[in-house]
Amino acid sequence: MGERALIDRHRAVMPSWLALYYADPIEIVHGHGRRVTDSNGRTYLDFFAGILTNAIGYDVAEISDAVRKQLDTGILHTSTLYLIRSQVELAERIAELSGIPDAKVFLCNSGTEANETALMLATQWRRSNQVLAMRNSYHGRAFATVGITGNRGWSASSLSPVKVSYVHGGYRYRSPFSGLSDADYIKACTEDLREVIQTTTSGDVACLIAEPIQGVGGFCVPPDGLYGAFAEVLAEYGILFISDEVQTGWGRTGEHFWGIGAHGVVPDMMTFAKGLGNGLAIGGVVARGDVMDALGANSISTFGGNPVATVGARAVLDYVLDHDLQANAAKQGARLMAGLREIAGRHPIVGDLRGKGLMVGIELVEPGGTTPSVRLATAVLEETRARGLLVGKGGLHNNVIRLAPPMTVTEDEVDEALGALGGAIATAEGQ
Repeated sequence: MGERALIDRHRAVMPSWLALYYADPIEIVHGHGRRVTDSNGRTYLDFFAGILTNAIGYDVAEISDAVRKQLDTGILHTSTLYLIRSQVELAERIAELSGIPDAKVFLCNSGTEANETALMLATQWRRSNQVLAMRNSYHGRAFATVGITGNRGWSASSLSPVKVSYVHGGYRYRSPFSGLSDADYIKACTEDLREVIQTTTSGDVACLIAEPIQGVGGFCVPPDGLYGAFAEVLAEYGILFISDEVQTGWGRTGEHFWGIGAHGVVPDMMTFAKGLGNGLAIGGVVARGDVMDALGANSISTFGGNPVATVGARAVLDYVLDHDLQANAAKQGARLMAGLREIAGRHPIVGDLRGKGLMVGIELVEPGGTTPSVRLATAVLEETRARGLLVGKGGLHNNVIRLAPPMTVTEDEVDEALGALGGAIATAEGQ
């Protein structure tokens, strides 16, 4: 009764475009480890982690203690007009971990705000409003980030403060180059990038922004080295390269601390958010110092890098590094992928299985072909919930199940999730 009433209240006062999962949406009221409990007392294994945000899980003493200690000082906020020790210390760690020479860090409140900032820096640095983005991309819901979104389902307006041209490469499964080898795919997409620059721009492009693995787009993974090849072309024109690490950062892909590491290139800028706060609102940009200092006007961030968020983020980053969660992401991700391959082999409705580490996408198709199946993805979403597992859903055609559990996930929990997924996919296929 409580959830039903809350759903009605939500729909009465919240925007119609604010999506809710499930035919009967749930209210999560408690969490511990990798499990959450709804207001009806049912507990679930969480394999979406608040859209990859609860990277460590729930009720983590080291993080809660750090935040509580800051709250006890009575200082929740001062603004960037004053020195914030935890902000400086966090920025120092991120700058060092970035690998970007002479890096500087700007902290804000979300991935959207981080990407907006990166676009402002790039266009100011290059004195150009031209931007290159990837087809099937998503970078946030603000004006400029919607303007560079290459996914129609999330592009609410054609209006934009920048002029964008889109490039092939991020989403391989339905690409016109999908049948090529890795090397030939990279070559074809790189040639496309060069042609896009030569035919759709005036040459003085500000930047290319790309997700190493497309998140909202359905956890799409290009071949390793693609963005390294892109970077060589960009360098010829002086175009900046921005890696959107909002979903791929902090070791989630297992292979590298930053997703762009798979491509053998150090970008000019990286944006980050989500997992760094483990639920606290924080985002930011780490960039070459000369690019970061390109603004010719004053600026502040009222809430960005506030004492509570930065104290919590420092505790999160320490936990990730001290417990080598990148290694756990690689280990458990391999176990998850192996189990999913067995499931996919039994069920032809799995058209594509892709991912790295604890960032895995299952693209569902209608039987006997490659037609995207929203109905099957919706059925799997509902069936996994019925089996006590929370997963995500997305993709260009909204037919991809997205798996991204906290990076502290265990072998037993991976096996439990595989059992639920196998049963859910089998049930959906039989409907």
